[in-house]
Amino acid sequence: MANRLAHRGPDDSDVWCDPQAGIALGHRRLAVVDLTAAGHQPMRSHDERFVVAYNGELYNTADVRAEIEGARGPVQWRGHSDTEVLLEAIALWGVKDALRRVVGMFAFALWDRAERRLTLARDRIGEKPLYYGRFGDTLLFGSELKALRAHPAFRGEIDRDALVSYLRHGYVPAPRSIYRGAAKLPQGCVAEFTRASLEPRIEPYWSAREAALAGLSEPLRASEDALVEELDALLRQAVRGQMEADVPLGAFLSGGIDSSTVVALMQAQSRRPINTFTIGFHEAEYNEAEHAKAIAAHLGTHHTELYVTPGEARAVIPLLPQIYCEPFADSSQIPTYLVSQLARRHVTVALSGDAGDELFGGYNRYLIAARLWRRLSAVPGALRGLAAGALRALPAAAWDVALKPVRTVLPHPLRVQHPGEKMHKLASVLQKASLDDVYLRLVSLWPDPAALVPGAREPRTPLTDGGASVQGLDAPLARMSFLDLVTYLPDDILVKVDRAAMAVSLETRVPLLDHRVVEYAWRIPLDYKVRAGRGKHLLRAVLERYVPRRLFERPKMGFGVPIDHWLRGPLREWADHLLDPARLRAQGYFAVEPITRAWTEHREGRASHQYPLWTILMFQAWLEHADGR
Repeated sequence: MANRLAHRGPDDSDVWCDPQAGIALGHRRLAVVDLTAAGHQPMRSHDERFVVAYNGELYNTADVRAEIEGARGPVQWRGHSDTEVLLEAIALWGVKDALRRVVGMFAFALWDRAERRLTLARDRIGEKPLYYGRFGDTLLFGSELKALRAHPAFRGEIDRDALVSYLRHGYVPAPRSIYRGAAKLPQGCVAEFTRASLEPRIEPYWSAREAALAGLSEPLRASEDALVEELDALLRQAVRGQMEADVPLGAFLSGGIDSSTVVALMQAQSRRPINTFTIGFHEAEYNEAEHAKAIAAHLGTHHTELYVTPGEARAVIPLLPQIYCEPFADSSQIPTYLVSQLARRHVTVALSGDAGDELFGGYNRYLIAARLWRRLSAVPGALRGLAAGALRALPAAAWDVALKPVRTVLPHPLRVQHPGEKMHKLASVLQKASLDDVYLRLVSLWPDPAALVPGAREPRTPLTDGGASVQGLDAPLARMSFLDLVTYLPDDILVKVDRAAMAVSLETRVPLLDHRVVEYAWRIPLDYKVRAGRGKHLLRAVLERYVPRRLFERPKMGFGVPIDHWLRGPLREWADHLLDPARLRAQGYFAVEPITRAWTEHREGRASHQYPLWTILMFQAWLEHADGR
């Protein structure tokens, strides 16, 4: 099982067993802090009671270490690894109290030899993965499903209900996995297993919902200048903590607000140029490399960029099923892997700018959904139906052509790529009954995914539970950003980055997800997040302290690749093979007709169905790989 995860830890490995207790822990190590044998795992606590297999990084190790010594007196430390400090914190305060004291990203399995109790734990936001499942009388757990699949007790029955959720979102939402009987430990939770019961007792030690409600109930009362100063100081603290490493370190730089802010704060606190990495594309509509280069030059970083050809990008596609151990259909996984591969040639750790959109109101869809609902709720349903029909009357490709001349004069949030797709999606939301329904449609790849999986039912998630998860979050921006914080961010964005980077043995860190930053962000008044039709108002003000506004003010691009064109060109034969109707019928997972219709329309250029089709293609490619175990 551990060897299946060698990519996550190429530097060291070991196994610890207690045959009488029936427990075994395996570990693969990527050495980042304390490169000596003192950081070897699985590791025992000083009193020999606890054994841990731990993946992650603590950023306040020195503070926790000092607190332990203050409570216990001098400690004979083996080394300076964060694993040892975590173990001794648990031995002193217990698991949940220790976890409330630490700042970091992690997933671990802890065995209590005295009470014969296994504890699994995951960081507050869900940066590091942790799967577990009971198969017969065997409990399996690991960082990726491929580790569980290596065990002879594992049974790989596909969960058809989870498949429905995957078709809607392009990822399998926690706590489910694609396999029946295997689950993801929710973010910010611990799970305890005893010999008496292999069914876990799962409890949170930190709650995103409680953080959101607490922040909204106690908004910050200060001037904009004071808020910018506070946020700057807090982000500096988070970035400084995440720059601690005993190996070369750098950062991804796309040239957008989030990554530029992280890089600016890194360079401001470094005595030498930091390493920054950018992937460029020759297609202008997908290329941000020139913007990143300008920001790197202004900040004085040691910048490395690599322009990738379409052929090089497409060559990643056959690797995706083994990188992502369950179906995953965010096509930006391709450039994410390429920039990780580039960075790993130079560094072992890379900081990322992810989470700025969720925390500071950056997604265009927040503005679009709120405006839509304000207007829709005032229009009779019959008129909305007529408008929807009018929007669908023109094919998506025709909308792209028609809107091209006016795109440059539209407001920034409306300067989107593939406007035809957006117009057709707009048509589908015109008759929705609530803001939550509107938002669900905007983030859905297939609008009625249950119709595509015969005999399955869509599980309840925060996005589909009828508003229960967002009760008490009344403002539209608060509702939508919270939903993304507990679904899209941990289950898509962080999965994408973790698997792509760990596939090349690169550790990634996300300073904006320091839980102190997250909690502070919820206290920022909403009009400091979105102002004059643009998100990230306060974050932009922080960045402007370090980078001239002219270098970062431009329409949002995202991190994509031209899947739509590739499917009609160089990927057409591959897609034809995976979407062959006879093949789909023989497999028995999907209703064939809607998929065939979408593929025909896309292939012939009558519509663009790149995103829903990519979910099917990624499932089919994954299934081929998974069948080989």
